[in-house]
Amino acid sequence: MKKVLFPLITAIIVITIIVLLFVLGKKKEKSGRQEILSDIPVNVVTCKKQLLSNLVSMVGVIDPNNDVDIISEAHGIVKTIHFKIGDNVKKGTLLLEIDDLVCQSDMAHSEINYFKSKRDFERNKTLYEQNSISAAQLDLSRLDMQSAENDMTRSQKALDDTRIKATITGTINTKNINEGTYVQLNSVIANIVDISTLKVNVNVSEKDAFMLHPGDSVEITTDVYPGAVFHGCVDNIASKADKEHTFPVQIKLPNSKENLLKGGMFARVYFTSITSRNAIAIPREALIGSVKNAQVYVIYQNIARLRTITIGRESDQFLEVLDGLKEGEQVVTSGQYNLSDNSKVVIVK
Repeated sequence: MKKVLFPLITAIIVITIIVLLFVLGKKKEKSGRQEILSDIPVNVVTCKKQLLSNLVSMVGVIDPNNDVDIISEAHGIVKTIHFKIGDNVKKGTLLLEIDDLVCQSDMAHSEINYFKSKRDFERNKTLYEQNSISAAQLDLSRLDMQSAENDMTRSQKALDDTRIKATITGTINTKNINEGTYVQLNSVIANIVDISTLKVNVNVSEKDAFMLHPGDSVEITTDVYPGAVFHGCVDNIASKADKEHTFPVQIKLPNSKENLLKGGMFARVYFTSITSRNAIAIPREALIGSVKNAQVYVIYQNIARLRTITIGRESDQFLEVLDGLKEGEQVVTSGQYNLSDNSKVVIVK
């Protein structure tokens, strides 16, 4: 009986050991597979120094050198119009005439009062010299004459205001009245723009703003004239940054006779005076967050570590790194939005 039980027990023990080894092997294999599957695939780029383009560019809007609304200082019915949209006018050109019958009557009345008060003053002056009237009477006569002269000046101004003239040299952009229209006081009757010289307004970063100076040359291109390059210069740089901590820069741009530019057009401005330099740069797509709060994932032994960096110049599709990265380090350019700090990754070639 003992001889039969011993081989049976031995067989059971052996079978149990084999089953345990099989189960443990499966668990280990499954654990290894899960570990492999938990590694997040990413694309990377190796940091290195490269020559950043000196053509720092940005988009701005072209504005006229001067943009003026012509305001009516008189009221009445429009009698004659001497302009149309698109006309080039010089400063002082007569644009329209408003019915001036009442103003002429007022002018004639004020002239009569002035000449009458002037004769009275001259007569009283003679009487004063003859000691026939007092100095107070002479002074009163002088004040009457001056008051009449002021009334005549106001009447002349009101009459002149019925003949509305251009206040700048430029091109008629809009026309808001027609003959027979009743014009109210302070009505806008037309708009004149001066596009002989243009202005381009852009906002530049703090770092680049301190590298610019009034008079620096710039190159400007537009989608309207492909291949055409316009040359301007920096006119002024704001002394105070805006809410986004950028500095408004105004560029002076002489208009071209061959390729006429107009106000409101978009333009790309290239600051040629900002010098090129070698610097560590990363592709724009590697960036997490904004340029002001820039972060990237750096790979170290297949571990992604989130790191804060400082961005400088933007050039084409690359960003200059002023601080936070060294040459030779690998930065994630694709797949970073699936990562968290200290995530395991697998680099996809």
